[in-house]
Amino acid sequence: MDRQPIGLYLHIPFCRRGKCPYCDFYSLPFGEDLADAYTAALIEAMATQPFGPMQADTVYFGGGTPSLLGARRLDALLEAAARFFALPRDCEVTLEANPESVTPELLQSLRRSGFTRVSVGVQSGVDSELAALGRPHTARQARQAIEWAYQAGFAHISADLMLAIPGQGEESLRQSVSFLTGLPVDHISAYLLKIEEGTSFAQRRRDLSLPDEDASADLYLLGSRLLEEAGFPRYEISNFAKPGGQCRHNLKYWRCQPYLGLGPAAHSYLPQGDGTKGRRYAFPRDLKAFLTAENPFALLEDQGEGGGWEERLMLALRLEEGFDAKTLPDPSARRALLCKAKELATRNLCQIRGEVISLTGEGMLLSNSVTVALLEALESGLENYRQQ
Repeated sequence: MDRQPIGLYLHIPFCRRGKCPYCDFYSLPFGEDLADAYTAALIEAMATQPFGPMQADTVYFGGGTPSLLGARRLDALLEAAARFFALPRDCEVTLEANPESVTPELLQSLRRSGFTRVSVGVQSGVDSELAALGRPHTARQARQAIEWAYQAGFAHISADLMLAIPGQGEESLRQSVSFLTGLPVDHISAYLLKIEEGTSFAQRRRDLSLPDEDASADLYLLGSRLLEEAGFPRYEISNFAKPGGQCRHNLKYWRCQPYLGLGPAAHSYLPQGDGTKGRRYAFPRDLKAFLTAENPFALLEDQGEGGGWEERLMLALRLEEGFDAKTLPDPSARRALLCKAKELATRNLCQIRGEVISLTGEGMLLSNSVTVALLEALESGLENYRQQ
């Protein structure tokens, strides 16, 4: 196996009850028989994936609420991943969990079986905000779940924090950041609430007490500053970690490294040829089809080519490490990109170290427009290169 190790993503599309009002992830109500059938289907998919021998050095159980599967099913899935993807001893294995869905016994069992990381969907340390989000847990339950994970031996624990949520202000954000950074976590994902079409929040948007655009920007900048002051430097637009706490699996997405996603709504990126480009695939958001298909890989939707220079730039700009213009194949493309980056740097939207371009905090807040400007410069330079 001389190919680059992949990240293996297993989508667990179950939640205890109906969706949270802001969520548009693919999920369905949990049922014991359905969970058994789905676990068996995922194991079969791991055994029969058609892309050739692979080694995975990260495994991510995402959802939904993967912790609802319980120790028996999760252990079986991890054992299958080890069998079919030659997991190394230092493999990062992440489980997403909601605070109300874990027990000390579950976490102890998972740690013994090889899970190394737990990502807890906290969202806020303020009970009134949790209620406004429709979350079924309290701040006390969130604290308890994280402390149980730490006591079970998890050295890597992540917590989610939502910004610009109904009723949130600077004082309550300070309270949430203080709450989370006072717990034994080494990673915090802090992201702005996005109102997704088709969700309950979208239907009653006018009734929500949401911060306006300027207030949302201020909350993002304040949250970023507070987290960094607490020892959690930002390494991606919405992700902050203590040294050694970065999520290796998610870094594969942003570095355009290979990953295989299994389950309804799961996405994959698999390089081809010399590895400089590849193809993207996705399973449809249809659990019944995945369970009943004679060959679930026949359901895969080919989403076209991936891994081009424009995509690599777009993804790398999400990271503090940025994009190294020296990797571009043509000097004129490099010059065009650096020229635009220097212009943006005068507005404190990006910074340049050597030929490495990265966004500032203000640039990350305006990442869409800044990235478009840099992409247009890159595409202009690459077009000249292609015509030569």
